Amino acid sequence: MRSTAQHFVVCLKNKGYEVSLERRKIYQVLPDPEADKHRQVRVVDESGEDYLYPQSFFASIELPQPIRRAVLAAV
Repeated sequence: MRSTAQHFVVCLKNKGYEVSLERRKIYQVLPDPEADKHRQVRVVDESGEDYLYPQSFFASIELPQPIRRAVLAAV
């Protein structure tokens, strides 16, 4: 999974993290090369803090530019 400042994922699973992650929600990925090595992804979750989660909980998505701008402005 590519980790860049403006990379987005959608949450597919949240088993064990139901309070922290919402299924079908879009999350922005924060760069963390060390997490990538361990098949994890760093996202800002529902607590407002960034945490590591299994990459298998997410699918990478490409957002059209107008939607990308709107999502980034909403953060």
